[in-house]
Amino acid sequence: MDYNSENIRQLFFNIINTADKFIMRFLSLAKKTWTKIDQTPLQINLCRMLLIVSMLFCLPAFRFFPVVKKEAPKQLLIEAENGVGGGVNPEEINLELTGIPEPEEYSMPRMLTFSSYSLVSGDIIGNIAMRTGLNEDTLISVNDVKNARLLQIGQVIKIPNQDGVYYNVKNGDTLTGIAEKYNTAVSAISTANELFSDTLAVNASLFIPGARLDWVNRQEINGDLFIWPCSGHISSSYGYRIAPFGGTRQFHSGIDISSAMGSPVRAAMAGRVIQVGLNDYSWGNYVIINHHSGYRTFYAHMSQVRTREGAYVETGERIGDIGSTGLSTGPHLHFTVYKNGVTVNPRTLMR
Repeated sequence: MDYNSENIRQLFFNIINTADKFIMRFLSLAKKTWTKIDQTPLQINLCRMLLIVSMLFCLPAFRFFPVVKKEAPKQLLIEAENGVGGGVNPEEINLELTGIPEPEEYSMPRMLTFSSYSLVSGDIIGNIAMRTGLNEDTLISVNDVKNARLLQIGQVIKIPNQDGVYYNVKNGDTLTGIAEKYNTAVSAISTANELFSDTLAVNASLFIPGARLDWVNRQEINGDLFIWPCSGHISSSYGYRIAPFGGTRQFHSGIDISSAMGSPVRAAMAGRVIQVGLNDYSWGNYVIINHHSGYRTFYAHMSQVRTREGAYVETGERIGDIGSTGLSTGPHLHFTVYKNGVTVNPRTLMR
């Protein structure tokens, strides 16, 4: 067992103090018992010294008694390694026990309430969601936003007290089935919508706490569903225009993108090529691609087609080259988007 100088010094003084007390007590008893003994101060001091010296000879025996050393806590020893404020040894952390559950009231079902907010210059859905602690899906759904790019300064929107989206009840829907579909609790839906029975009216609008929009709807509303199918600029927009051939007013079913001859034409979104063709009197070389969620895209006037019917193409994959085939005034791409068989303005869906 190791002893340092401090331990030895402390042990020595403890022995001296104990021995002195013992000797004085012994001499006091001796004086009462043996009255013939006449003690002088010199005798008393000599006795004290003899007893103390004899006890010192017993010091080696104390080496058999361990001295307990107090070690600094490990988290203090590694303070410098784990940065300001100290820490604990990472190897001793039980990851299964870190953290504590949130208070139960945080996740308890809540009744749906709203506050209002008036849009100012620079506001976009993403920034408003960040400031209010909500996700974009929630703001889009509760305000029935169809196109996030069309929000106007001064427009007043609703800010709910919790995340979620609205769901329109369909024939045959049950509260349990809706809860399972959105992975939420029946009690959460009932509380949010203040329902007092499980009976649901068809076409009723239910707020589903914690639910999210599907990816297609979100991208569609944010205008991020399709990439640009080619480089260039729009030379003719979607909607009514004066026809370049004949000069009559006609409805233009897509957009024309003017671009350099032979430059790549790419699939605006992943999908299956359902038709490849050539029509010299209108569209020239064209490709039609079927996408999910009822979307279909049409690419026309290409100089060359680089895909085939039945092929699956990824977003951005080259399907042809810019040209001026068919009824055309110069190299460009005619691009049309259909949603469930009806044309929509491609520009509102393009990144």
